[in-house]
Amino acid sequence: MDPQNNAKDVGRCDLCETAIVHSYCHFCHVNLCIPCIGKHISDGYDKHKIVPFQERRSTLIYPKCRAHSQQNCKFQCKDCDEKLICSSCTASAQHRGHTFLEVLEVYNTKKEILGKDTKEFQNIISPTYEEIALDLENQLANLDGGYEKLTKTMSKQGEQWHREIDFIINKMKIEISEIKIKHKDILQKHLDEIKQIQSLIKEALQALKEMEYSTEVFPIVKYSSKVREFSKLPPKVQVSLPTFISKPIDREKLCSLVGQITPLSTATEENVLSLNKPTTSVRELLDEPELVTTIQTGYLKQRNVTCTCLHDGSIWTSGETNDIKCFSSKGSLLQTIKTNSEKGPNDIVVDKSGDLLLSNRKAGKLNKIKNGQTEEFFKLQGWGPCNLCVTSTGDLLVTMCSDDWTQSKVVRYSGSTDKQAIQFDDEGKPLYSGNAKIKYITENINHDICVADCGAGAVVVVNQAGKLRWRYTGHPSVTKNKPFKPRGITTDSQSRILTADGNNNCIHILDQDGQFLRYIDNCDLEYPYGLCVDNNDNLFVCELYKSNVKKIKYCT
Repeated sequence: MDPQNNAKDVGRCDLCETAIVHSYCHFCHVNLCIPCIGKHISDGYDKHKIVPFQERRSTLIYPKCRAHSQQNCKFQCKDCDEKLICSSCTASAQHRGHTFLEVLEVYNTKKEILGKDTKEFQNIISPTYEEIALDLENQLANLDGGYEKLTKTMSKQGEQWHREIDFIINKMKIEISEIKIKHKDILQKHLDEIKQIQSLIKEALQALKEMEYSTEVFPIVKYSSKVREFSKLPPKVQVSLPTFISKPIDREKLCSLVGQITPLSTATEENVLSLNKPTTSVRELLDEPELVTTIQTGYLKQRNVTCTCLHDGSIWTSGETNDIKCFSSKGSLLQTIKTNSEKGPNDIVVDKSGDLLLSNRKAGKLNKIKNGQTEEFFKLQGWGPCNLCVTSTGDLLVTMCSDDWTQSKVVRYSGSTDKQAIQFDDEGKPLYSGNAKIKYITENINHDICVADCGAGAVVVVNQAGKLRWRYTGHPSVTKNKPFKPRGITTDSQSRILTADGNNNCIHILDQDGQFLRYIDNCDLEYPYGLCVDNNDNLFVCELYKSNVKKIKYCT
């Protein structure tokens, strides 16, 4: 059906409000019936432009200026939160010296984005969710067959034991039935979530299609793409059937030797939607890491280094002074920012917008430096923020200690709103030590949260949900002289985890499952502290007492 002639376009004349609309005035943006055309143009024939109603969309409908009601808003002010203004506004004192864009250019750009997003939804996102839903439906469809086979195996074993084991077999069947219910619930819950997302995608796609044919400038200019939001696929659920492990018959040990049922195994696998992204190349570790350059920072004690969100290799650094410095990858000082903290921030990190975030443990607050101006991001009561990490989704992870130094936790923030706290394991025991404020944190590309817990002498890794995966407490070949007390921590494109061991003047390299791979102990490292890795897997290392940041190439 022609969208220009569908039911929602049929209307009445704006003047008489009774007759069916026939024409449209591009100058006044009103609908007209045939009798009302003459009446409408009687006050100035030349200025009106009457066209058939079906052709009304060929001219854009600009919003009227609030300050100058007779003019249309054909410009956008970049310095006033992208406010739409008219030509008279551009010459006003309020907008003097501001940068303007033509609304038509913005409109055309957003139209291109709309078209691209529509294709992404139609060709990639929606079909991918269809595949996920079909896979879950197939698992549910095959569920009874799998459990029926399992039950038959158990029944065969039960027949061999006759009445002596009937009671035990029946008890185990009940256990299987309960596991089956849990299995089914897990799959059904995930399917329901996928169905709900599919419904949201359908709504988003319908909205995009409506905007494609719309000439309303304001909603299109204000349009914000949701492709990236829906591109982050939910984890792929793989629930394994329990198994029945039979054992030899022994009457005296009947209860323990009949067999056992393995618990329901639920595994999540990272499910990444690729939107024409390049494949990550494999980068092997070098046998001998190479020192590329040494950057002299001038700090008395050099603690923190973080890579910018730019691709120029520049870094931000901080130490125990009130200034924060930005250096190029070759060591040139690019910028210095003064702060109010004489001893410097506990940690620094660059967010997705390129703004600098600073933690202040003693003051219990986190500040943001935006366009050279410092503003308070949030302030805590009873807790102090220690170390920071910006995740791949733009969330902020913060390690923090209680004011009485008895507790530690990791908190996830979306903006300034906390939405997750990670503090205890499944047995209610603390995941992190409470007696040290140094707990550098990073997110691996598999979304694991990795904390270098200096007080506990361990790297503690939990998954995205906050469940403990593993702990690493050092390797004998490295820590035989002095205890392992990790400081800085970072990850690379291969999911490897690197952590600084200042006591032993080296960097430990682990795989994503906590297995020790090797360490970097050359490059004349002296008490390495803060770490970061750039987009090309170059490692930057702070040396605490030498006021150096060393750039090291450690992989191909």
